[in-house]
Amino acid sequence: MLEQMRKSSRSLLIMVLFGIVIVVFIVNFGPQSQGTSCEQMNKEDGFAAKVGGQTITSNDFRYGFMLMGGGQKAPKAAQQERLKETVMDLLAKTENVKPEYVLSYPGSGTPLANLVPAFSSPTRAWVMASPGYGSGASRDIGNKVVHVPLRKDYSHDVEAMIKMAPNGGAYYVCNPNNPTGTLTPRKDIEYLLAHKPKDAVVIVDEAYVHFSGRENMSTDLVKQDKDVIVLRTFSKLYGMAGLRAGAAYGRPDLLAKLSKIGRTGNLAIPTMACAAASLKVEAKLLTERMAINKANRDLAFEQITKLGASAIPSEANFFMLSVKGMTGPEINKAMAAKKIMLAGHRWPEWANQIRVTVGTKEEMQKFNAALAQVVQEGPAKATAQA
Repeated sequence: MLEQMRKSSRSLLIMVLFGIVIVVFIVNFGPQSQGTSCEQMNKEDGFAAKVGGQTITSNDFRYGFMLMGGGQKAPKAAQQERLKETVMDLLAKTENVKPEYVLSYPGSGTPLANLVPAFSSPTRAWVMASPGYGSGASRDIGNKVVHVPLRKDYSHDVEAMIKMAPNGGAYYVCNPNNPTGTLTPRKDIEYLLAHKPKDAVVIVDEAYVHFSGRENMSTDLVKQDKDVIVLRTFSKLYGMAGLRAGAAYGRPDLLAKLSKIGRTGNLAIPTMACAAASLKVEAKLLTERMAINKANRDLAFEQITKLGASAIPSEANFFMLSVKGMTGPEINKAMAAKKIMLAGHRWPEWANQIRVTVGTKEEMQKFNAALAQVVQEGPAKATAQA
């Protein structure tokens, strides 16, 4: 009896706490007609806030998300279904494809993970760049992974991808590439399509493509019924990382194969509202945010050049930084000592590089000031700190 009372009390406490969380969310992040700024949330997030520093690590866009309406009640079931239909219709029309050529997901991470077992195996490789995004490995199936070094211009070496894995199952191109922020031109994606095995697929991960312009998008290849799947996310330029929205574009038979691994396409109501609002003003939003990102990125590039450091030219909202005489971990530690948190050292094949996320103008000014001190102090102090 006592144990049952304890369980009931715990259940009641959980329900009360959950209710409080919902109320706090609605009060702080409820619908606003002009969009909600995430800048304050970013400043309050993570270790950097605790030490009064700046976090520019996760490639999120710092200028918030779009949200429909204001002061509206939660929609009823029929309205929810119409909202879902609106989102799916906008996802298709924005890319000029048929509705059956797109699936919604909570971000692009889930379809990317599911594509590995869907199209690769212990005998059919997942072929990707080095450095590139993710490991390409699935613990469940033990698939083969082939890592191919980037070209000298930091684009995917598609000829080597075919040569090193002529029987690959999936050829993965992150475009712009993470962590370099560099583009692989259309002709190279077409080369993969022309030279891959007939039953293989080309996967183009366009998480950051909005920062480089619509002319670099590959969804027209989907419309042409090519053996390609294109991934998109609202987490980057649209500023919706916490809300989780994304999509996979592809021929229906390819999407069906992806769906067999697992379908988690249900999106939350606030997520659908934000996604719909973003897509309705996509052209304006892309133009404005591309310009903001470029200006803030150029602000850092100018300082890097002035200091004699170097950065790989980027078409995304991040770039790879190197400082003469210092390794990536040393740069990371030295900048952290100045309360600037970078992405850590995740790419051992590039020992002297570290990734920097492009933040707001104020954040990049702080980055520039800290970098100037690090360069002036040099590798000796960085080594001593390590």
